[in-house]
Amino acid sequence: MLGLLAVPLLAVMLVIGVPVAFSFALVTGFLALIYDANLNTLMMQGYRSLDSVVLLALPLFIFTGYLMERGGIARRIIEFVGRIATGRAGMGNVIVLSSAIFGAIAGTASAAVASMGTIMSQPMAERGYPRGYTAALLGVSSLLGILIPPSITMILFAVVTRQSVAACFAASIGPAIVLIIGLIIFNRITVARNPEILPPPRDDTRSFARVALSAAPALTLPFIILGGIYGGYVTPTEAAAVAAVVSIVLGLFVYRELKLRNLAEALVRTAETTGSIILILMFSFLISRIMASERVPQDLSEAVQGFAVSPIAAILLVNVVLIIAGALMDDVSCTVVVAPLFLPLMESSGVSPVQFASIVACSVVIGANSPPMAPIIYMSCRVCRASVLEAVRPALLILTFVALPVMLLATFFPELSLALPRWAGLL
Repeated sequence: MLGLLAVPLLAVMLVIGVPVAFSFALVTGFLALIYDANLNTLMMQGYRSLDSVVLLALPLFIFTGYLMERGGIARRIIEFVGRIATGRAGMGNVIVLSSAIFGAIAGTASAAVASMGTIMSQPMAERGYPRGYTAALLGVSSLLGILIPPSITMILFAVVTRQSVAACFAASIGPAIVLIIGLIIFNRITVARNPEILPPPRDDTRSFARVALSAAPALTLPFIILGGIYGGYVTPTEAAAVAAVVSIVLGLFVYRELKLRNLAEALVRTAETTGSIILILMFSFLISRIMASERVPQDLSEAVQGFAVSPIAAILLVNVVLIIAGALMDDVSCTVVVAPLFLPLMESSGVSPVQFASIVACSVVIGANSPPMAPIIYMSCRVCRASVLEAVRPALLILTFVALPVMLLATFFPELSLALPRWAGLL
């Protein structure tokens, strides 16, 4: 069980500001030292573990997210949703619904925060929305991209647990729909209790038909990606390539807002993000290999089962650990290191790996917005020009009354996660 020290060691290094990839490398070295592992053999195994076609989808979906941000695609989606979401709660609902559409195209939270925060934060402040609340709502909503396919988190989970990517994608759709409904209800209640919030201003210079026509090319992307994957026409990797190509065409030739300079910037940002994720993934494979050889997952499962008096208690305990891990680590770290450790225990407790994928995704939504790390909330506050202290309270309320119940539903109502994969013939 000495190997379990790797988890708090990783959390400490992340908290003190050590770069994520270097933190994983140091933890790998620590485990290799205490277990006297052969580093040359480990590095060869780590390199071979990255030899996967599925992983090609990562840079392509990340690239698509940056293209949407710079090519005018995200702005037109927000304009279209803004015409549908009316009333005093309309502008908050725009953030929720736009995040859902954004997630169905790019699967990344950071790009959604950058795009929607830049466009929506100032107009919402002018209509009476507190900046802290806007940042909190945006932070939680942006993580719909983790639940709505194509999700980079689900791709990573499928790779490290050797599950079907399409099945993991389908499993998280049910919880995503429930989370969307919950966020909209929470926003309506919040707005109803704040009389200073005004309805969105009407823009009579452009008809709804013109706005819808302008957004139509952008709105075809979710149908192309999801329809292609679940229709059996393309694999998730091929769908990522199609999404990137279509985004380039839309940005350059349809909306004409994507310049060659912006295209180069998107490529550089994609390379930086992908390089970091690949390094993390490789070292996580090495960590998992060392722990598996030393029977750490089995020992951990036995310890939790000995502590928990029933399978339900064991499942609840795993949920708590996932939330705590998500609050201390980024979503990639939590998905590729902590989640695989508990997979054997969850299976022995009657939870299928595909259902566990949706539980992990829900835990990431909660953890990424919870102190002390809360990377998405911090980013959202920067974009929305809000104080972190102003955003923490509404964020915790959203997590407690919306995100946490969704996680519990995904845990104790398996059909919420498994009905769609079964209907699609993926299980």
